[in-house]
Amino acid sequence: MTERIQLGLTDVSTSTSAPASAVNEKILVTGMTCAHCVASVREELSEIEGVEGVSVDLVAGGTSHVTVHSAIPIDDAALTAAVEEAGYTRVSA
Repeated sequence: MTERIQLGLTDVSTSTSAPASAVNEKILVTGMTCAHCVASVREELSEIEGVEGVSVDLVAGGTSHVTVHSAIPIDDAALTAAVEEAGYTRVSA
């Protein structure tokens, strides 16, 4: 059983809330354990064209919830490729 760890991480964007985006794609990612992991996933996902922001609800050692905020729908394969490029695994719900 994994325990949920609250790290008190905040988004480094200029606003304190998620962007007012038209599309919020929620994905599940395994393998993240710390703030560095979160930063790596955010960085890779943010490089996808159309992505305005990324929110991560870290569950260290478990399945973390990642929300990708965008104005347009993002290709599912691009999301998976970005997560894998960061060194983690996207899982199905």
